[in-house]
Amino acid sequence: MSKVYFKSVASYADTGAVSRSASELLKLLIEKENIALENEIPLKVHFGEKGNDAFITADKYDGIVDFLKERGIKSCFIETNAIYSGSRMTADKHIRLAHEHGFTKLPVLIADGTLGEDYREIEIDAKHFKKCKIASRMVEARQMIVLSHFKGHMLAGFGGAIKQLGMGCAARGGKLEQHIAARPFIIPFFVCKKCGSCLRHCPAGAIKIGFYSRIDGKKCIGCAACIAVCKHNAIFINPFKIQFASKFREKIAEYALAAQKGKKNIYITYAFNIAKGCDCEGHSMKMVAGDVGIFASCDPVAIDLACMDAVDKKEGRKVFGGRDILAYGQKIGLGRNGYELIEA
Repeated sequence: MSKVYFKSVASYADTGAVSRSASELLKLLIEKENIALENEIPLKVHFGEKGNDAFITADKYDGIVDFLKERGIKSCFIETNAIYSGSRMTADKHIRLAHEHGFTKLPVLIADGTLGEDYREIEIDAKHFKKCKIASRMVEARQMIVLSHFKGHMLAGFGGAIKQLGMGCAARGGKLEQHIAARPFIIPFFVCKKCGSCLRHCPAGAIKIGFYSRIDGKKCIGCAACIAVCKHNAIFINPFKIQFASKFREKIAEYALAAQKGKKNIYITYAFNIAKGCDCEGHSMKMVAGDVGIFASCDPVAIDLACMDAVDKKEGRKVFGGRDILAYGQKIGLGRNGYELIEA
């Protein structure tokens, strides 16, 4: 059974405690799991979309950055381009946003090139994908520290280490392959109030508001941002929602398998600012659970399960769906759907 190390931190606002706890957990994981560190280890992060107020800020990673520097390990903040228009669409915009959000202690590397065109196809021969389009510079890395924010996601149910791997390491074409099956629709009459909120938040320009409001299926990327911002409950996934959402999660798991193939990754997940939606959404976020702490493991499936269990226990209810990705992840060899929790 995979080991997951955990340190409780009462409040995300205590930056020193969060940063210090993350570095302490990293040291403990390395010691207990006998992990050999490479000479160069990128930090896989998410810089947060412009306008988002829930993403994990750069100062919370300072302890880990300092730990690597003290040991002479070369590092950088590594990410990939988004598939939609906005502040993370191209490498130059993405780097500018990263700096605006305080990610300045290390170089910023956008791993799939200027426009998301730089990738390699990694063979996995799985159910949905035989090959996955993984950003080239991530393929080249022998080891990464994957720093994840545990929170919700409209289609995946939740986002953690698996999503940070699967969606976060995919080049733009790979992100599109994962999203393509899911399609929302608008109830155009009586329910839709034509307020335009979905239109303003649609990253693909796929929504038309008028007498017959609709979503253009050829432009829609299936990100579900429109569902998240609709105040009138007028937008839904099509009637095959369960099938498509499940398929979406399976695709993420398969891409995660490709992203970690041949690597000795370390996974550290921050269970703070637990919002309803994803860090990719460029607006203020609604929190649905209280702060929990930090988790560390060598297993992306086990660490996601531990996060889900801890959040559910704290809140006394099931906070997020999407647990089927964990069973599927174990099935394809991504990790173990079980864990031993070790509190630090």
